[in-house]
Amino acid sequence: MQKNYKILLVEDDPNIGSLLRSYLETQFFQVRLASDGDEGFLVFQEDREIDICVLDVNLPKRDGFQLAEDIRQLNLNIPIIFLTVRDGKEDVLKGYDQGADEYISKPFESEILVKKINSVLSRAYNSQIINQDVFEIGAFKFDTKLRRLGYKDEAPKNISLKESYLLQLLAENMNSITLRSQIMRDVWKHSSEKKSRVMDVYIAKLRKFLSRDERIKIINIHGKGFELVVRIEPNVVK
Repeated sequence: MQKNYKILLVEDDPNIGSLLRSYLETQFFQVRLASDGDEGFLVFQEDREIDICVLDVNLPKRDGFQLAEDIRQLNLNIPIIFLTVRDGKEDVLKGYDQGADEYISKPFESEILVKKINSVLSRAYNSQIINQDVFEIGAFKFDTKLRRLGYKDEAPKNISLKESYLLQLLAENMNSITLRSQIMRDVWKHSSEKKSRVMDVYIAKLRKFLSRDERIKIINIHGKGFELVVRIEPNVVK
């Protein structure tokens, strides 16, 4: 990794918290450790260099779900990973509704947690670093500034602001998954079920726009998000 990312780790079990902090530091992360929800929120308020939050759900004073909601009021786009023994369907869905980038059930291997953290950081910050105005998506050219989508040599057509934001997010993560939670945060700034249904309508519109090129698919990854897949035709050596 190109920088030592800073993690806010909120874990009320002192043994687990200490062990996780020590291990994460061996993996070249900086770690701010807090033992309850109120302390975690104070640390996040005072330290504006935090890159990602790893939150236990069953916290005293302010549980992880509430803490995540409060943190989102200060930074809408901060990546969040939940750690919890609560792995029932309702809890998992609630975690993702709160905008979780990952939901990891205890017990877990520390190496797996690091893999998840690195994956979330890559998705969150690589997409922010990209400053690309024009994307080539199969036979289409997509101009993000002008919000125009053109097919081959035909005159490009204008698309709406939301369609443009959504397509840009998918294009930045082309051939890899774009999480529903990330789309809701970045495009709709919301996480409600109603807005999620609206998102599905916009996905359908983009599929229709792009259907002229059979190599392009927007795949629904059930319960997680979408993947803009562009099949590359192999070069044939004659």
